[in-house]
Parts: sequence; structure tokens; C-alpha cells
Amino acid sequence: MDQRFLLIIIPLVTGYLLDLALGDPRWLPHPVRLFGSIIARCTATLNKGEYRFIKGMWMTLALCIVTGGLFYGAQYLLLQLQTPIFYYLFTSIFVFYGLANKSLLQEGKEVFDTLATQGLEAGRKRLSWIVGRETTHLRENQIRTAVFETLSENLSDGVIAPLFYYAVGGLPAMMIYKMINTLDSMIGYKKEEFFWFGKFAARLDDVANFIPARITAVLMVLATFSKRGLIYIFKYGNQHASPNSGYPESALAGILHCRFGGPNTYHGQVVVKPYIGEHARDLAHEELRKVMYINHAVTLLTLVIITALYYSLA
Repeated sequence: MDQRFLLIIIPLVTGYLLDLALGDPRWLPHPVRLFGSIIARCTATLNKGEYRFIKGMWMTLALCIVTGGLFYGAQYLLLQLQTPIFYYLFTSIFVFYGLANKSLLQEGKEVFDTLATQGLEAGRKRLSWIVGRETTHLRENQIRTAVFETLSENLSDGVIAPLFYYAVGGLPAMMIYKMINTLDSMIGYKKEEFFWFGKFAARLDDVANFIPARITAVLMVLATFSKRGLIYIFKYGNQHASPNSGYPESALAGILHCRFGGPNTYHGQVVVKPYIGEHARDLAHEELRKVMYINHAVTLLTLVIITALYYSLA
């Protein structure tokens, strides 16, 4: 079998299985936490005085270039050894780190379970761990809606986009994407502190997610054979404030025949988002199972597509 096929697919499948089995245990060291620490240190030094946009742009580009170079160099050196086992171990572990589906679904399930067993206040508090909006006044249905919005959006950001970049450029491209995504989550805000410094990182994240978000939405529809989901993608996909998040959210709203979006409070300010969907109904606890199925099915379908593409090129 073609060597390049094995070098790509073995770590891909192994990393996927590791994520499926382990998720993201909080005790396990994670490269994204290291990325965050580096970004925080650089931001504290550079995000002051004049030329903040230029400083933020060069910091973003430098961190991405260094990240890609380090992972490319590590893989190159490992391939020079007599046996590829160390290459496979290294790449598999970081593919595992690059995926977040198991932990994403665990977080969503914990919010639902907390809401069901401990009540509204506990559910609000647990939701605040995974969303940026203020949760202190949310009702039960708003909490479930927030979880489903987060699961659909992060299916793209946390799973399909990393897989897409792995397919395009291997582990270095996957890790560059993770750096871009971490930069956006830390400094890509519109509030005054980061408005100029994080603007380039936020726009770069929009560009990086443009294709994966749309692929995710289409795969969600394919996994569920949902005609309404496909209609909603075209009808509501571009209605979101984000150029990308609206596509997987629209697909899920169509699949579930529900409505997402609307006003929410962020950092003390009410942000009115367009509604996605037409059927304003209460979401049931049991519907989490269907959303979890969608995430697993789309992830597996993506792996099958990548494997088939590389096999056809072998």
C-alpha cells in the first residue's frame, strides 16, 4: 500500500479512536493550553500603545508560522529514523489533541443532565462554562437552545475544520488551524481592549472556517437526509452575525425543526441576533441523543471521505 496513504490515514484513524475513547480529560496536558499561555504572554507585552493592529497581525502570523514549522520539523526528523513507529505515535497523539468531539458532547450532556437533576440555577451555572453569553437569567429552553447552538458551531470549529486541514496539509496545517482558532477565542473580540489588536486574528479565523463550516452543514444534512435542513442552510446560513456559524446552526435548526438565535446578553450588552428557523418550540431533553448522533455521524463520514480520497490518490 502507498506509504503516503499510511502516513496520513493511520494517525488519522488512531487519533479519532483516541478522542472517541478518552475525550479531553481535564488532568491531561493539552497543547491548546500551551497555545493559550503563549498567546496571553505575547498579548500582555504587545497589546498596548500605538499600532495595535500591526502588532496583533504580526503576532498572529508569527505564532502560526512557528507552530507549522515546529510540527513539520518534528515529523520530518521522526521520518528519518529507521522505523516509522515514532512518527505514527507522535502524529496520532496530536491528531487526538486536535479533535474535540467527545469532550464537546460531554460538555453538552453535562449541561442537560445538570439542568434535569439539579434545577435551573445549576443548569445556568454549568452552561456558563461553555458559552460566552450571560446565563444568569436564561430559561430552561434557552439553556437547551444554547447547548445545541454550541454543539453545531463547534462541530465545525472543533472537529470538521481540524480534519479538513489535516486532509489538506497534514498535522502542521491542523495545528496551525488550532492556533488560529485559539487566537480568535482569546483576542478576537470586538470589545475595546482587543478591537484592533485581535481584528486580524478574528478575520483570519473567519477565512479559515469558511469552507469547513459549509462542509459541516452539508454533511449534517447528508447524515440525516433532512430536506428542511438543506433548505435552512440556503435560507438562514448567512443570517448569523458570524460569516460561518450560521451554516451548521441553520442545518441543525432545519433537522430539528426548531428556532435558534434571537437576543442574548454578552459582557453586559444585549446583542440581537437574527432568528434561525421558523418553529419557535420548546426543546426536549431527549433530543440531545439525536444531536449527539449527528455529531458522531458527521465526524465518521468525514473520516470515510478523507480515507477514500487518499486511497483514490494512492
